[in-house]
Amino acid sequence: MKSISNHIGIYADALSLRSKRNEMLASNIANAATPNFKARDMNFDAEIRKISHEGPMRTSDERHFPLMTKGGRESVLYRQPLQASKDGNTVEMNVEQMEFSENVMRYQTTLTFLNNRISGLMTAIRGE
Repeated sequence: MKSISNHIGIYADALSLRSKRNEMLASNIANAATPNFKARDMNFDAEIRKISHEGPMRTSDERHFPLMTKGGRESVLYRQPLQASKDGNTVEMNVEQMEFSENVMRYQTTLTFLNNRISGLMTAIRGE
């Protein structure tokens, strides 16, 4: 059974991470009018590498500046606003909506890949 989990495991992990990211982004959108709320996100690539035990991605030049800074938990990052708000809220609706839409599309794509893998396994088990 270990080979089946290896066959579909990364897709299941990716779905779980995408779901957590959707919750974070939805929370950002819900708190768009909350004073001093800090928009949160996660670095999906870094988190999936942790699960798959691959090395982290590095910047190509020391002059590059990060758009996110580390928060309390290692997987939670706080977004740096492009245009600062007077009430201290860092949620920018256009950014959050774009990130949410992209994450939902990637969730659906991952789900489709997982379904195709499972269908292929079922075909092999039936001997078709």
